[in-house]
Amino acid sequence: MPASPELARPGALTPIPSPGWQRTAVVSLLVGAGFALGQAALVSGMDALLPDARRIGSFNRPGTLTILSADGAVIQKIGPATREKLTPESLPTLVEQAFIAAEDRRFYQHSGIDPVGIGRALVRNLSQRSVEEGASTITQQLARTVFLSQDVTLIRKLKEAALAGKLERQLSKRQILTEYLNVVYLGSSAYGVADAAWIYFSKTPSQLTLAEAALIAGLPPAPSVYSPLVNPELALQRRSIVLTRMEEAGVIDASQRAEAEATPLALQPAEPKFWESQAPWFSSWVQQELPKVLSKEQLEVGGLTVRSTLNLQWQRQAQSSINRFATGQMEGALVAMEPGTGMVRAMVGGKDFNKSQFNRAAQALRSPGSTFKLFVYLAALKSGMLPERTVVDSPRCFAGYCPRNFGGRYLGRVSLAVALQNSLNTVAVSLLKEMGFDRVIETAKSLGITRELGRFYPMAIGAYEQTLLDMTAAYAAITNRGIYVRPTPFEDILGPDGQLLWSRRADGDRGRRAVASDIADAMLWMLQQVVKGGTGGGAALGDRPVAGKTGTSDGGRDLWFIGSIAQLTAGVWLGYDDSRETGNTSVVATLAWRDFMAPISRTLPQRQFPAKPRLQGSVQPDAKTGRPSATRSGVAATEQAPAALELPESFAPVPEGTPTNARPSGPGATVAPGSTAPTAAGPGTPPPVTTPPPPVAAPPAP
Repeated sequence: MPASPELARPGALTPIPSPGWQRTAVVSLLVGAGFALGQAALVSGMDALLPDARRIGSFNRPGTLTILSADGAVIQKIGPATREKLTPESLPTLVEQAFIAAEDRRFYQHSGIDPVGIGRALVRNLSQRSVEEGASTITQQLARTVFLSQDVTLIRKLKEAALAGKLERQLSKRQILTEYLNVVYLGSSAYGVADAAWIYFSKTPSQLTLAEAALIAGLPPAPSVYSPLVNPELALQRRSIVLTRMEEAGVIDASQRAEAEATPLALQPAEPKFWESQAPWFSSWVQQELPKVLSKEQLEVGGLTVRSTLNLQWQRQAQSSINRFATGQMEGALVAMEPGTGMVRAMVGGKDFNKSQFNRAAQALRSPGSTFKLFVYLAALKSGMLPERTVVDSPRCFAGYCPRNFGGRYLGRVSLAVALQNSLNTVAVSLLKEMGFDRVIETAKSLGITRELGRFYPMAIGAYEQTLLDMTAAYAAITNRGIYVRPTPFEDILGPDGQLLWSRRADGDRGRRAVASDIADAMLWMLQQVVKGGTGGGAALGDRPVAGKTGTSDGGRDLWFIGSIAQLTAGVWLGYDDSRETGNTSVVATLAWRDFMAPISRTLPQRQFPAKPRLQGSVQPDAKTGRPSATRSGVAATEQAPAALELPESFAPVPEGTPTNARPSGPGATVAPGSTAPTAAGPGTPPPVTTPPPPVAAPPAP
């Protein structure tokens, strides 16, 4: 029926919609809005059950360990770790084009799942009767690598699809591509494009040619098989496929493809970066110490990052000093640690880690020689004796053990300070006899010595083997005014997602009082005299005080010096692995110590040690044992330190002692009661423990 002329002419009224039509429109809008809100709520709910994609940048594979220096430099990466990473800004266009053409040509068009790509891959693979093209997008591959396993199950594929959608919602396309290129495995221990560029061509990603980028982009489907280091012919076939796809995508032309296909492989293999440690003995110690601070579960998950205490510059200086002074077939070790924190700043366990991985700093048990006298003199000070107390240095035997000083030289009546300064063996053993074994053993244990110590007189001059690390930590406690802090390589330990698992400030050793501060200060003053005018003179630094002690075992088999400046304690050991005689003395160790410490000390402010305390104490025999017992009070003391002790200048420093079991002879020679048999037990001495005795001829020593 034709329209009414009135309605058709200009200016005529428009018909008014019926009320039913308006209700339908409102209902449709409400239903649409409800559906959209429901979909959003469903997506939001599903997202809440999935991992946060924004934390993907902190991803580490299980079993990986990254060790950083104190200033954040990489010392070593252990396990299946990405050693260098790209950023969205540094991603080379050529690499981007090659991987998108090879792995996901519709990457910038899809939203995580690509139905078109799935169909295309299915048709291509069926037509070629082989797997020529994968159906998973780059986003799916990233989700699978970071969050899922490689199991081929329906449940895993559903989770993968859900995670891919979340990645697309939370990250930009450029971020997704960059993260994928940082974690994809590319064969031959290459995790990520930057690693592959280095391992195969000794290049950075930005330096890759078209042929090289295409070759690397062809590896993901079967990286262990297609690696050019394993199967170069298969790698070239994969390169040709990628170049063809790049031409099909229009990012290169036919001439570029032909030129790249004609390019020889031209590999320049290189070891993965950070594969070898910049501080190998320290790295091995880190791995040994980790089970002491982390649970078994945390260690099994892996992906750990250790922010260590190591100073790389000091470490290089330590290695240089050991290599310089451990001549020929000799080996050496060095440990440097902060007295107040226990942080180990340098650790060298030998000259060449590739030849010997044995850590002589933390594992080797060697006779400490006269460095062990620290515990004897500390026990004497704790018993109420003073540095000024005089003793007689003369040939003596103790229950059949007859130590002697270097060169058979004896100084007569001297103070304890002078006896330590010149490392007089007879005085050290005499003090041990006077105080008893238990007091010295207790002192050693309070300073971190855990190995069993037998009750035998050679203990006084280092007959029982110790590690350099333990001995250095004991000396550090004296520098720290009597507070012992256990040595540690850790500042912080982070988990796979970057969470803090352990922190030295919150979880580390807070230290414990091992020696009273005034006793420690008096001992520190005595150790300074060793360097000022005694056996440790080779360690002296011109611009600041040094406190330390030398040690040499029998025949110079072990050469030690452990010394401190106010901020740092360092121990040095030199010798042969088979305990041959070096024919030298600990003077060499003092020179190695100074070679290490001199350049380091110039970077540190000059600080003085605490002043020598005015000790007051009385030495009274214990009613039960008859041994000296200290009384420390405000009452008048039987021994009181003068304002200053003048050390005699007429005594030249005695280099090292050489123990012997021969009977002393000559004027002033004495034999202690009970010397008819080489046993530890004498009148009033507790019976020996079952620990086997050391050789009767104990180590020489300063």
